[in-house]
Amino acid sequence: METKETIFKEIESLPKPLIPEVLNFVRFLKSKTIKEQLSTPILSETSLKKDWLRPEEDEAWQNL
Repeated sequence: METKETIFKEIESLPKPLIPEVLNFVRFLKSKTIKEQLSTPILSETSLKKDWLRPEEDEAWQNL
C-alpha cells in the first residue's frame, strides 16, 4: 500500500474533532518546506555579494 493511501486511511479513522489538527499539521509541513527552499538562496547571498558588488561585475552587465 502506498504511503498516501495509508495516510488517507488513518485520517478516515480519526475522530472528526481531530481532522482540523491534521489539516493544520499538513499546512505547517508545506510552509516549512517552502521556507527551507527559500533559505538556501538567502544564506548564499552573503558569500555571493562579494562577487556581485565588484566594479568589474557592474561593467560586464551595463550593456544588457
